[in-house]
Amino acid sequence: MADLQKSFGKTEIIRGVSLDIPAGERHAIIGPNGAGKSTLFNLITGRFPQTSGRISLHGQNLAGMAPYQINRLGLSRSFQITNIFPKMTVFENVRCALLWAQGYKYSFWNLVGKQQPLTDGADEILEMINLTSRRDLPAGVLSYAEQRALEIGITIAGGANVIMLDEPTAGMSHSETDYIVDLIKRVTENKTLIMVEHDMGVVFGLADRISVLVYGEIIAKGSPEDVRANPKVQEAYLGAALEEEH
Repeated sequence: MADLQKSFGKTEIIRGVSLDIPAGERHAIIGPNGAGKSTLFNLITGRFPQTSGRISLHGQNLAGMAPYQINRLGLSRSFQITNIFPKMTVFENVRCALLWAQGYKYSFWNLVGKQQPLTDGADEILEMINLTSRRDLPAGVLSYAEQRALEIGITIAGGANVIMLDEPTAGMSHSETDYIVDLIKRVTENKTLIMVEHDMGVVFGLADRISVLVYGEIIAKGSPEDVRANPKVQEAYLGAALEEEH
């Protein structure tokens, strides 16, 4: 993205963000509450139109594209609030996410229960996210961490090579966080990962590079070591965030 800007009326939220994320990199975006992180995610995924600037994916300009069009270019995301179908089974949630990727589209005459490749694909993802034993349960009865794992499974089901995760470990215990971090490492191998996360242990354990967003501007970016040692970051955000964890 280059010189990305977003205003709501006279209020500037994103103020000239430029960011280049190479394929295969795990990139974390951190910053205090109100910094514009979720707005930035929504701009990249087409939920909000940018005021100015450019966002591109694999060299293609995303301006004016709907979220589903961007998704079909190979980008998928999760949300801060878990988005699943609670009354459908865990298996059915993943199977729904596979439909378009496997070419079923808007076909009313194909009975999905009889499509073996679809069933096999869903079961493969359930095994990957460690939810095979929960396969036939309503998704709504899963634990919070399991629901987040299911959402990650839904996110990767379409075969996207760019995965965006918005606070994937928010509200979790240490053991739940360890479970999700291990899952993220496995399912994003050889993919590009962009994540917003407040838990600095997760950020420093997962990210190849970090960008620090403060009041809609990137104030620093670099390796975890460089960002941790940056005085501007310590003053604006990181010191306070690390103190909160202890």
